[in-house]
This record gives sequence, C-alpha cells and structure tokens, in this order.
Amino acid sequence: MNEEQFYEAVGTVNGWDFSRLRSRTEGELWDFYKIVAENAERSAALLDLGTGGGEKMLEIASSFSSVTAIDRSKAMIETAKANLAKTGYAHVRFLEASSETLPLPDSSFDHLSSRHAPFDAKEVWRVLKKGGTFYTQQVSEADKANLKAAFGRGQSFGEQDGTLRDACKSELADAGFSNIEIREYDAAEYLERPEDLLFLLMHTPIIPG
Repeated sequence: MNEEQFYEAVGTVNGWDFSRLRSRTEGELWDFYKIVAENAERSAALLDLGTGGGEKMLEIASSFSSVTAIDRSKAMIETAKANLAKTGYAHVRFLEASSETLPLPDSSFDHLSSRHAPFDAKEVWRVLKKGGTFYTQQVSEADKANLKAAFGRGQSFGEQDGTLRDACKSELADAGFSNIEIREYDAAEYLERPEDLLFLLMHTPIIPG
C-alpha cells in the first residue's frame, strides 16, 4: 500500500480524527488553528489545505465569514462533509482537490492554512489576496525519532532535521512572500495505553507498513 492508498483508507475509517487518543503533551507552544482564528477578521475568507476530515478546521469556522477546505482524498472529504452536517454551518464548503493545482480564482482568500499537509507556494500566492496571510505548520524530520529508531525506518528517517523547513522558506520566498516568520518547538507526547500507540501507528504514516 502506497502513501496515497494509506491516506484514503484512513479517511474511510476515521478521517483525520485523533481525539480518541489518551495522551498528554509537554512543550507544545501553540495551537495552530487557534492562532489562525485569533489573527483573523470576522469578515475574512479562509482556505484550509489538506483539511483531512475537517475536524480541526470546523472548530474555528465561526471566526470567518466564509471557509473553503480542500483535501486530495475523496474519503477524507466525505468524512468532512459528514462532520459539517452536524454543525449547521452554511458558510463552509469542502472540495476534493489537490493543493498543487487549486480549482479556485486568483486573489480569493484573506487567509490560507495548511497543517501537516503539502502545499504549492506559487498556488498559495496566486489565490491569496494582497496583504493576506498564509499559515503553515509542518512536521520536522526529527518527529517521533525514538519510534523510528526502534523500527530502524520511518518517515524522513535519517534525513537532516530542518531540511523541510529550509525548503519551505525558500519556496515561499521564490513565490513572492517577503515577510516570512519561522517558529519552532520541540514537544514530548506521552501516550497512556498500548492501544493508543497502536492507534497512532495504524492511522499515520510515521512507520510505513
């Protein structure tokens, strides 16, 4: 099973919902979607890239006048639409689409967000309004390093930490962004039960297969 097939399978059974995990985190300095919401104007339009099952985005949807969220996975979007139906929101829409070629007009959004999902910097620049803001939070190469060491393989295993960060900064600058701010933190996550670890490993691509 390749990564795309894996992601589709997870979307079918669970969406990108990890709320059932019993865990605690030490050292986490911010909540990504909370930052997006706190820095938005009530009249703003938001585009969320790689929204998964939409769970996190729907938590902040009331902070915006309109929300569009995309994901490349049909299963994830079906899950997101089911989650949306529970909210009663009329200003939110979910689209099955790739972030590499956004089916959206130029200069359409005040804010864009992408949490743990790929993005195309030129496409982000194209659909973002002048003076708008793009927020992204990515996972570093050192993420879950102890698990990868135990298995001897894993996502970005053996790659130099900071490679993705530097590539993102370069791509954003090349696309036209001039005010690029980078923040980082290292956090420790403690899973309470063996079944929590199994759930994490079975629903993420940390250790493929």
